[in-house]
Amino acid sequence: MTQTQQKTDGALKVAIISELAWTAGVDSAHVGVAVTDGAVTLSGEVESYPEKLRAEKAVARVHGVTAIAAEITVHGRQTVNDTDIAREAGEALDRAVDVPAGSVTASVHDHAITLSGQVPWNYQREAAGRAVRDLRGVTDLHNTVGVRPEVSATNIKTSISAALVRTARAEARDTVVTADTAGVVTLAGTVHSMTERRAAEYAAWSAPGVADVVNHLRVQN
Repeated sequence: MTQTQQKTDGALKVAIISELAWTAGVDSAHVGVAVTDGAVTLSGEVESYPEKLRAEKAVARVHGVTAIAAEITVHGRQTVNDTDIAREAGEALDRAVDVPAGSVTASVHDHAITLSGQVPWNYQREAAGRAVRDLRGVTDLHNTVGVRPEVSATNIKTSISAALVRTARAEARDTVVTADTAGVVTLAGTVHSMTERRAAEYAAWSAPGVADVVNHLRVQN
C-alpha cells in the first residue's frame, strides 16, 4: 500500500467516525472502524439490531467507501426469550398490511429471526422484515422469503433499465442489467459511490417479478 493510499484511508476513517457520531440512534463510542483500500470493517457492540442497521447505512453514505463488512455484535439486554420473540413476530406479521396473510412465517433461534415463505412482490418481502426487526430482544434477521416471478425475463430487464435512466440512479451506459427466467437479476459495471450502488440495487428490486438481485457493480472513485 502506498503512502497516498494510507492517507486516503486515514481521511476516510475520520469521515466515517464523524458520520457515525452525527447519526441519531447510533452510539458511535461503541463502534470500531477499520479501513483498508476503501473497504470498511465495523466492529464493537450496539444495543439493538436497528442500531446496527443505522450504523451500516451511515457508513454507506460516506463518499469513498467501496465495501462494508459489518462485524458488529448486538448486545440486547432485554429479558425476553426466543418464545417471546416468536410470538411477537407472528403477531407483527399478522398486523402488517403489506404482507399477504399467511404467506410469511417466523422462526427464532438464539434471538435471531428467520423469515420464510413466498410473496408476489419484493416490497412485501421487505415489509415482513420491517415488521419484526424492531422487536425487543432481536439480535439478527435472516429474510429468506422468496419472490415468485410473474413476468418474463425480457420485461424485467427492460423495466429495470428504464428505471435507472428515468431516475438517474446510475450511469446507464456503465450498468449492465441481465435477467433469467427464474427472476434473478444481475447488475454489472461501475458506479461512483456505495450510495449509487445501493440505489441501483433498490431500483432492480422494485421491478415486478424480481426474485433475487445479484449486485456485481463496482465502486470506482
